[in-house]
Amino acid sequence: MSSPRPRGSGRWLRYVRFAPGVLVAGGLVWNAFSPQDYWGDPMLTAAAVTAGALFSLRHTLAVGIAIVCGVFALTVKDGTADNVVGHLELFNTLFAALMGVGVNRVIARFGRRLDLVRTVAEAAQRAVLPAPPERIGPLAIAARYQAAQSEARIGGDAYAVQRTPFGVRLLIADVRGKGLGAVSAVSVLLGAFREAAEQEAELTALADRMERALLRESEQTSEEIRLEGFITALICEVLPGGGLRLLDCGHPAPYLCHGGELRALESADAGLPLGMGGLGVARPEPVDRPFPVGSTLLLVTDGVTEARDRNGAFFDPVAELAGLGPFDDPRELIDLLVREVERWSGGPRDDDMAVLAITRTGAQDGGPGAPSGPAA
Repeated sequence: MSSPRPRGSGRWLRYVRFAPGVLVAGGLVWNAFSPQDYWGDPMLTAAAVTAGALFSLRHTLAVGIAIVCGVFALTVKDGTADNVVGHLELFNTLFAALMGVGVNRVIARFGRRLDLVRTVAEAAQRAVLPAPPERIGPLAIAARYQAAQSEARIGGDAYAVQRTPFGVRLLIADVRGKGLGAVSAVSVLLGAFREAAEQEAELTALADRMERALLRESEQTSEEIRLEGFITALICEVLPGGGLRLLDCGHPAPYLCHGGELRALESADAGLPLGMGGLGVARPEPVDRPFPVGSTLLLVTDGVTEARDRNGAFFDPVAELAGLGPFDDPRELIDLLVREVERWSGGPRDDDMAVLAITRTGAQDGGPGAPSGPAA
C-alpha cells in the first residue's frame, strides 16, 4: 500500500499514563536540589490530580502515599519536620493527595453513569438494528456497525437482510444527521423495508414504499428537517439464478470481491436519496450484475469511503484491499476493511461506519451446511 501508516492519535494515551510517576520524580528531585524550598510542589499536585484522573483508586492512593512519604523525607533532610514550615508543607502535600482521590471518585461516579447509558444505547441499537443471520441458503452473511466514537453506540447507519419470494434482499443506508432523530428514521426505514420487501416484486416499488413511510413520519417533524432530511440507500437483490440486481439511491457504490480483485459496481445513474422524491426526478431503473460462486459483495456507508488520512485523502477500498482476497468468510473481509480504515484515518473518524458483506458459497439453497436464517 502506497500510503504510510499515520501516527495514531491513541498512542499518546499510552504514554500519558507514565505522567504521574514522572511528575512525582521530577517534583521530589526539584524540591531536593532547588535553592528555594519546595518549588517542585506544583508538579507533585499535578501528579496527584493526574493519577486520580487516569488510574484506579488503589493506584491513586499509592501515588498519594508516595508523594506524602517523599515530602516527609525531604522535611527530615531539611530539618523542618518539627516546625511550622514542615508541618504546612506536609499539610499541603496531604491536601494535594486527597484532591487526587476526590478527582478519582468523581470520575468513577460519572464512569458508572456512562456505562449505564452505554448499556441502554447498546440495547436500543440491537433492537433497532439486529444482527443479520449468518447464513441464508448459499449466502454467508456478516455485518459490522462501528460508531465514530467508541462511547457512541447508536447512530444513523443501517443495514438489513431479508429472505423474500423474489430472492434475498439487502439494504444498507445512511441517515443524514445523528442522535435520536436519526435513530427514529432508521427504525421507520427498516420497518418499511421488511414489510415491503415481502410484497413488492420490483425494487423501484420497494424504494417508493420506503420513501412514503419516511414522508409520513416526517410530517411529525419540523419543516427544516423535512426539507433537509434524506437517507442514502442501496437496495440489492440476489437473484435466484445467482446474479445481483442493484438500485442505488444516492449511496456509495457496492464492491465485488472475486479472487484477489476488488472492484466497485458503479451505477450509471445513482439516483436521488430517499426523502427527496418531491423534487420530481424519476427513480433510475435497477441494474443487473453477475455474482459468481466464491465472490463476496461488500456494501458500505460513507464512513468507509470518506475516511481521511492525515493529508486529507479519502480511503479507497479498491486500492487499499487490492490483492488481499479471496475471502472464504465475509467476516474476514469486514475485519480487514475495518483495520485498514482505522489505519488510514489514524484516529477517531468523523462518521459512523456500517459494513455488510455477503459471500456466495457453493452450497445450494436448503442443502447440507446451508441452513436458512431468519430475516434481519
